[in-house]
Amino acid sequence: MTDTYLTISGQAEGEYTEKRSKFLAIAHHVENTEEIKTLVSAYERKYHDARHVCYAYMLGPRQENYRAVDNGEPSGTAGKPILRQIMSHNLTNVVVVVVRYFGGIKLGTSGLIDAYQAATEEALQAANIIEETIDRIIKVDFEYALMNSVMRIVKEEQPKILEQDFQMNCHLRLQVRESMIERITKRLSEIRGIHWEESTN
Repeated sequence: MTDTYLTISGQAEGEYTEKRSKFLAIAHHVENTEEIKTLVSAYERKYHDARHVCYAYMLGPRQENYRAVDNGEPSGTAGKPILRQIMSHNLTNVVVVVVRYFGGIKLGTSGLIDAYQAATEEALQAANIIEETIDRIIKVDFEYALMNSVMRIVKEEQPKILEQDFQMNCHLRLQVRESMIERITKRLSEIRGIHWEESTN
């Protein structure tokens, strides 16, 4: 199983017009639903004169958390097309908000689906897509006498050091790629006197 995923950095915009209806799409990198709520609320205030502010998001390195919101459009004509485009790019930790200004001519169900999809695609095409690793955090405690043995493993395996404290009782907090976690913890466990545990933060 891979330990990488695709997301975007920052934000990007796209625009699509159909029968005088204007669709403005804004894609953002996000980490949690609180960020999404804040962003959506901000856009609802900013574009208070728009007919609809619809959105969809995908969260989690395994794409385990997602939602599609039509916000008054016919069911399945806005949120789902937005989400489908996010999924077609295999992205996560992304929200796309699409603001619609009605042009006076109804687009019909298929027209709406195509328009929301096209606007989202414009934004994602403009986005900077990046690859991130799925990481886990471990805490390592050991006596000062074991410093060289521990730091040799750290030097060879190259996890990211988040915290370090080298007093009499030494402490390390390491960020480790998921694919490397078993090998590193096995090596640490082979040294008597070292205690390690996985941390949630």
